[in-house]
Amino acid sequence: MDSLDLNLVRAAVTLLSFVMFLAIVAWAYAKRNKQELQALAQLPFLGDEQMPEGVRHE
Repeated sequence: MDSLDLNLVRAAVTLLSFVMFLAIVAWAYAKRNKQELQALAQLPFLGDEQMPEGVRHE
């Protein structure tokens, strides 16, 4: 593999990483996820008696 091929692989990995980053940002800011993500953000502040069903706390 010469340096041109290696640079092509590096560029492809960089481009793929950027596309994945944009996809994660779009998912995080999607309106359909807002309510669920806000509820998850409050979990550290809830007491043991307020934990939602299905969440284990050890």
